[in-house]
Amino acid sequence: MMQRLIGARSRGRFDRPQRRLRAGLAQLVFTLAGLALGLLLPRITAAPSVASSRVTEALVGVGFGVLGLVSIIFSLLFLVVQWAFGSLSPRLNLFRDDPLVWRTFGMAIGVFVFSVTSALVIANDPQVSVIVPAAEVVAVLAALALVRALQVKAFASIQLAPTLSAIAAQGHAILDDLYPRAIPATRHAAAPLPPLHREVTWPHRQATLQQLDLRPLLGAAGTGVIVFRARIGDTLREGAVVAGLHGGDASDAAVLDGLVTGQERTFHQDPLFAFRLLADIGLRALSPAVNDPATAVQVLDTLESLLVPLVTRDLEMAEIADDGGAVKVVLALPSWDDYLQTALDDLIESASRSPMVLLRARALLASLLDAAPSQRRPSINWRLQHAEELAAGNFPVIWRHAAGG
Repeated sequence: MMQRLIGARSRGRFDRPQRRLRAGLAQLVFTLAGLALGLLLPRITAAPSVASSRVTEALVGVGFGVLGLVSIIFSLLFLVVQWAFGSLSPRLNLFRDDPLVWRTFGMAIGVFVFSVTSALVIANDPQVSVIVPAAEVVAVLAALALVRALQVKAFASIQLAPTLSAIAAQGHAILDDLYPRAIPATRHAAAPLPPLHREVTWPHRQATLQQLDLRPLLGAAGTGVIVFRARIGDTLREGAVVAGLHGGDASDAAVLDGLVTGQERTFHQDPLFAFRLLADIGLRALSPAVNDPATAVQVLDTLESLLVPLVTRDLEMAEIADDGGAVKVVLALPSWDDYLQTALDDLIESASRSPMVLLRARALLASLLDAAPSQRRPSINWRLQHAEELAAGNFPVIWRHAAGG
């Protein structure tokens, strides 16, 4: 084995899987807050006060009117998701999963609950403190501010440059956490794994491995080592091998409890997902139906921003130890060639009829070759030669000019 202990930042990322339950919890919090304020604020008798009949009318009108914000939210959600699905990639879910979407929805529901609850509480009172309508105004203004921010986010999400920038930001975040160190000048071989005891297979229907939760996995390892065969983002099929148990045993349930699965890939622990999305966008741009090579060039610009820093990073980081320093879990992480293959191979082949994209891919690979350490140059070099052969063979005049011939 040539793997090394995973860094503290990346271990923290694997210690805290992100779960979609938070969206529902946030909306519940807004609802309960609206209910609590609707019950408590009308009990305040501080001056000045206003006629409760007028306040009740305003509360009911505003409360039911704010429900219109919900239709705006869902309209924007449908617009952006449909556009991204048809124009970029069916796997792109940045706007749909943005916390701003469900926080705005929760705020609208909270304002509605507060308005209706307050109106019912003060219905039989002749006077009510001005605090109640003031709180209603503040809540409505806050909801409108969130809707405004949501609109700006939606409009940005249907533009290419902000979308590429958002994907790159997600990619940089996990790559910086997983691979914080440069390739060492010398590498010492790690201790070999204990003998394989048995394998753990996936017993359920097909699912995508979205995340790992290290806490139950470290506890389940016992005296052995759990070596994962499935990578984050892989499709788990019934009967497929998920992990191997080395040097000890653990129940299948204990290992499977550390797996977070779903229907699609997510960014949080999947280092290849940003590359997959960027390649998808570039491939769609190069398809005969779209024929937009300039978009593919922008994709290559973004890919270069991810690959150039990565080429000098130490990617052999997969072992996770317990507090005593004993290795308990070994992750299945992509190799350097996996990143290159996902990001560039299909794009270069699809660009065989586009000189603009081939020349940009050549420039990207040349930059990588200049920055790469010696052990990573062969995989870059043959791709560079292939791109040059395609350009020279399909566009000899343009290639001679670009090569200075």
